[in-house]
Formats: sequence, C-alpha cells, structure tokens
Amino acid sequence: MSAFDNNPFADPVDVNPFQDPSVTQLTSSNNDRIEEFNPFTESSRLTNPAQTTVPAQVNASQPAVLQPSVEPSAKAKVTAGQTNLLKQQEELERKAAELDRKERELQAKEVPISSSSSKENNWPPLPRNCPVKPCFYQDFNEEIPVDFQRTCKMMYYLWMLHTVTLFLNLLACLALFIVKAEKGVDFGLSILWFILFTPCAFLCWYRPVYKAFRSDSSFNFFFFFFVFFFQVVVYVIQAVGIPNWGNSGWISALSVINDNLAVTIIMIIVAIFFTTCGVLSIILLKTVHSKYRRTGASFQKAQEEFSHDVLSNRSFQRAASSAASSAAQGAFQGN
Repeated sequence: MSAFDNNPFADPVDVNPFQDPSVTQLTSSNNDRIEEFNPFTESSRLTNPAQTTVPAQVNASQPAVLQPSVEPSAKAKVTAGQTNLLKQQEELERKAAELDRKERELQAKEVPISSSSSKENNWPPLPRNCPVKPCFYQDFNEEIPVDFQRTCKMMYYLWMLHTVTLFLNLLACLALFIVKAEKGVDFGLSILWFILFTPCAFLCWYRPVYKAFRSDSSFNFFFFFFVFFFQVVVYVIQAVGIPNWGNSGWISALSVINDNLAVTIIMIIVAIFFTTCGVLSIILLKTVHSKYRRTGASFQKAQEEFSHDVLSNRSFQRAASSAASSAAQGAFQGN
C-alpha cells in the first residue's frame, strides 16, 4: 500500500547528471592539472602529455650543399687493383724462373764426382753382347746446365765432323796412292792421323770442355783452351794440304789435277771439310771463351783445383812417398 502513497502528479526528483561521483572526480582532477601546468618550466614540457614532439635540431656544422667526392670510383679502384696484381704476378714468375735456373745450376755443380762415376757408362754406344764396354758416361740434359747445353753439343758435333773428315782424308789418300804409287807416304800418314787424332781429340779437348761445363771447372777450361788452340792450327795445316804430310788439302788436291780429275774432286771435297772444321773451331773457341768468362772462372781457381786434385790423388801420393823414401835411403847410404 505504500506505493500508492506517492503522488503521481508531483514533479520528479531533479537529478543532475553532472553530480555523478565519477564525473565530478574526473573534472576535478583535470582542473587541478591545468592549474598546476606552467608552460615556461622545463619539467612541464617533458611531463605534459599534450606537448608535441619537436624534431632534433640539425647540426649547424653540417653543410647544406653536398660536396663532390674526391675519392676514385669503384671501377677505377678495381682496375688499379687488377693492374697491380698482374704486375706482381709477372714479377713473381720472373723471380721463380730465375730461382729455378740457379737451383738447377747449383745442383749440377754440387753433383759429386763419385756419384757420376758410379753411373753406368753409356758412351760409346755399343751393343750389349759386345765384349768391349762403354768407357764414359755422357748425358747433356742431366749433367750440363741449360745455358751451356747447346755449346757443349756443338763441340760434340765438331768432334764427329772431325772424325768423318779424317776418315774421308784416309780414302782420298788411298785414291791418290792408287793413281800415284809414290804417294804411299801420304796414305800411311793418313791412317796414322785417323787412328791417333780421333781418340786424342775426344780425350784432349772434347771431354775437358764437357767436364768444364758440367762442374764449372777452371782447370778443365784452361786445359781445353791450351789443347784446342793447337787443334785449330792443325786444321789450318790440314786444309792447306802440304804434300807428303798425309793431308788432302788444297795444295795436294790441285797438284794432281792434271793426272786424275776424279781423285782431284775427292781431294777437293776433303779440303772443304778441313776448311769447314777450321772455321767452326774458331767460332766455337770464341763461344766457349765467352761462356767461360760468364762462369766466373779464373787462373787462380785453376791452380787451386790442380793442386787439390794432384795432392788428393792416391797415385801421386804413393809416387811422392816412394820418391821421398828412395831419396832418404840414398842419403843414408851416402853418409
């Protein structure tokens, strides 16, 4: 019944929506913050949520206009780097080739004589079933340095031409002896020259120059120069062809031109061979001398090598000791 006690015609209660506690609390807090806000203080600028962020000030030292770069471009740097690498590679290759050449020369020089003598001899090249065995070991590619191989081979070819010329001289003197019986002296001497000068030339001037190039031996160089000079003189004499000397030279060939034309032609061919040997010997003598000067050999080194080889030779030591003992015994017996 209490509900009926209210007057329905009375004014409703005046309700103010701004009097709501949540609204009044919010408005009161905003007012306090606004009153406390001071725009001239540093802290207010930092704590004010409504403050807009100001962009950082641009450094005054930074230039406004971009300056052109003085550094080279990337392509120029790459090109310069490639050029430097190519130059360095060429220099390294040149040094490597030079070191390789010097190493081969040192290895050729340091090969001991005992090791070379222990190798199986291969010259002269004889069949295996032959009772006579080779007497020397010869290998240009293994024992001779690269710079001297061509000259050493030319000396070997000259010796072969020397041998062929002496054999042809023997045949020419034989043909002359057949035509003229009084020319038997020339035929006999031609046989002697062939038998004597062929091995002597090999032992006296070819092997010394081979050993000189192999081991850079000053003594062998001087021995070669001494003997080969006389060989050049002999070539000149043989090319001239003095009669009754056993040589089919120019004088001997032209002296029988009226007797037999065929023999004259054979002897002229031999005279040409002797002349060729003489010219080649002079050229090779100069070539070997130029190579000798490049090796650093000298007469003092030759003396030292000769004294060392002689004093270290057992045969010489035995001969010297026997001579000394004989002299001592003779002295005692004389006293």
